[in-house]
This record gives sequence, C-alpha cells and structure tokens, in this order.
Amino acid sequence: MIYRRKTYIVASSFVEEFNALFNDILLPSQLKYGARLIGRWHMHIDEENSEIFALWEYDTYEQYEEIEKRIKSDEEHVQRVQERFDQIGRDTIKEVLRNDIKQEFFTSTIDRERTILKTF
Repeated sequence: MIYRRKTYIVASSFVEEFNALFNDILLPSQLKYGARLIGRWHMHIDEENSEIFALWEYDTYEQYEEIEKRIKSDEEHVQRVQERFDQIGRDTIKEVLRNDIKQEFFTSTIDRERTILKTF
C-alpha cells in the first residue's frame, strides 16, 4: 500500500466553497475510479488562511497514476470542474487558492491489519 497526502492552503473565507467543490465534484470522481479516501481535515492557520488536507490509500503508485489518468480523461468530470470554476470566478480561484499545494507519497511503518483500516 501507498498513501498520498494532498495539502492545500486556502483563504479561510473559501473553506466552505472549497469543501463543497470537493464533496460535489472531486470526491465522486476519485471514488468512481477506485481511489480510497481515508479522511480529509481542516485547520485554521490564522484569520486569513486555512490548511486542508486529504489522505488517500492506493495499492500501488501505478494504481494512483491510472486513477489520475482516468479522471483527467473523463470529459464529464473536467466539464463539471470547469463549470464550477467559472461559477466561482477564475480570478477568485487564483486569490483564494494559495500557491501552496503539496502532494506527498509515503508507506506505512505498521501492518495495515493492526490499524482501523483493517475493517475495509
């Protein structure tokens, strides 16, 4: 197993909209193609900024790449994302999504069967 942590720094005023985008559009497409979400968390950094990160599980890095390839080639998904970006406003997106998006991959140091993930 490999795990992916994707972290965003966003304007605190945008957290609700960003969560809606994730829940309405991004998450369904990820799940459709086989990504497994472990969880997604939010933390206030200060009055103006928040951190949001998600933790995903994949069997292999190649599986992650295949899922991403399928999502990016899903025309309906791409259209839904573009429409939501147009609704929010492209300039607004640039302002509220800070240029600090980080993606990291790692492996567990403990057997999955010894964690709460064993039930899945």
